[in-house]
Amino acid sequence: MREIITFECTECKRRNYTSTKNKKTTTDRIELKKYCKFCRRHTNHKETK
Repeated sequence: MREIITFECTECKRRNYTSTKNKKTTTDRIELKKYCKFCRRHTNHKETK
């Protein structure tokens, strides 16, 4: 039941990271603070389809 999700930088809108999550237990979208190599700093990354 785990699905692959991608994370998009909230500032430059580039998709940098992928991960998996269980759609049954975590229904809302994940937002993490990760390093963006295009912005060259840590920014918030939101889950996208």
